[in-house]
Amino acid sequence: MALFDSQLPIVIVILLILLSQSIKIVREYERVVVFRLGRYSGVKGPGLFFIIPIIDRVQLIDLRVVTIDVQKQVVITRDNVTVDVDAVIYYRVMDPAKAVIQVENYRVATALLSQTTLRDVLGQIDLDDLLSKREELNLKLQTILDRHTDPWGIKVTAVTLRDVSLPESMMRAIAKQAEAEREKRSRIILADGELQASKTMAEAAALYEHAPVAIKLRELQTLAEIARERNLIVVTSGADVGSTAGLVAALQRAVEEAGRAGERRA
Repeated sequence: MALFDSQLPIVIVILLILLSQSIKIVREYERVVVFRLGRYSGVKGPGLFFIIPIIDRVQLIDLRVVTIDVQKQVVITRDNVTVDVDAVIYYRVMDPAKAVIQVENYRVATALLSQTTLRDVLGQIDLDDLLSKREELNLKLQTILDRHTDPWGIKVTAVTLRDVSLPESMMRAIAKQAEAEREKRSRIILADGELQASKTMAEAAALYEHAPVAIKLRELQTLAEIARERNLIVVTSGADVGSTAGLVAALQRAVEEAGRAGERRA
């Protein structure tokens, strides 16, 4: 009896230690995968739960969204241009059991898969598509990564191409191309303006032909505008323009009337 009384404190201490090891508490965004004697037993959490000390082994899994900063990858595009591309991958664990059982280290595996997928996908497109179709490429990368990580219990929520670094020579070539494109648009706009102006002038000439005095009035309006600016401008007299136009019109009418008279005599 005395021996039992002497060992009682030791037994109580051992029981307290075992009890403390059997009580587990995990937070709302965490889950615990339990292995009993090496076999998968289940997923526990969140909150308070109990395990069997020594027999059970647990592994904690975080269910929050994880961000992977994919370091710059050297990519050769389909049109043989070397660029440096970096991206950001967002994913979260949807099935803790698969994330532990199906892959050794799901964080490292997802990061390496992101790097290789980034190089493979961007190597199949041209440089122009890489620069202009970011949204389509992000969606394509997300779909491929999500399909490969689904057996691991991981959901890829988003992929973002953060930066595309071009060689200096390629940047100069793109700048020249953009300058040539702007020059082409300016020439097209100028030519279109000339075409519209020529059509308007042709219409005005037709009106002046039927009213020769109008061109004289237009000349006087131009002189009035010049006078308001108070500039010293030498203007040659255009007084004969109206009369010349009138003579031409009168001559044309006389020729037409002579032709009609000749037809009547015939």
